[in-house]
Amino acid sequence: MLGSITPLGERGRGSRWWVTVTAYVLGSTLAGVAVGSSLGFLGSSVAGRMPVTARLVVIALAVIAGLLVDVGSFGLRLPTVRRQVDEAWRAGYRGWVWGFGYGVQLGAGAVTVVTTSTIYVTWLAASLSGSAVAGALIGTTFGFARAIPILSVASVRRPDQLLHVDAVLVRWAAPARRATYGVGAVAACLALLGAARW
Repeated sequence: MLGSITPLGERGRGSRWWVTVTAYVLGSTLAGVAVGSSLGFLGSSVAGRMPVTARLVVIALAVIAGLLVDVGSFGLRLPTVRRQVDEAWRAGYRGWVWGFGYGVQLGAGAVTVVTTSTIYVTWLAASLSGSAVAGALIGTTFGFARAIPILSVASVRRPDQLLHVDAVLVRWAAPARRATYGVGAVAACLALLGAARW
């Protein structure tokens, strides 16, 4: 995804990178808000009957279970769809249109290939948040955080720079995955600690 939305590529398509990227970030954030608020609203009746302690324990257990699936424990695999964003959109639509469309799909979380369980745990947290507003806040954070890495390619204006960015992304893939696992473990611990102190 990052390699497909660069100043180099957008210049070649006759589009302005900043317009496409703004639409992309906006689409991802708005999709996060929509999904998060919907889940918060739908889950509010269940969450309202659960004590906060129970909700925190459920989220902590979901994070732990997700981490086990992410690392392939017990031969488990993450449930996902095999769909990616439609590459033909870039040739058929203006930059802001396909940028927004790609962003919406990214911010919705599970309409394209899911590579980490944190997506499912985030939507579980939104469902257990207790309200549409709290779910929207979780969704906003999720959608924005998923889109903001696009800024890492802001300096790509030549083919050699794109190759360098691709090499850096490949080099950082494993450390980023480990960092995600670490953040998940910390989140699970904090949720359990919160449950114990509540």
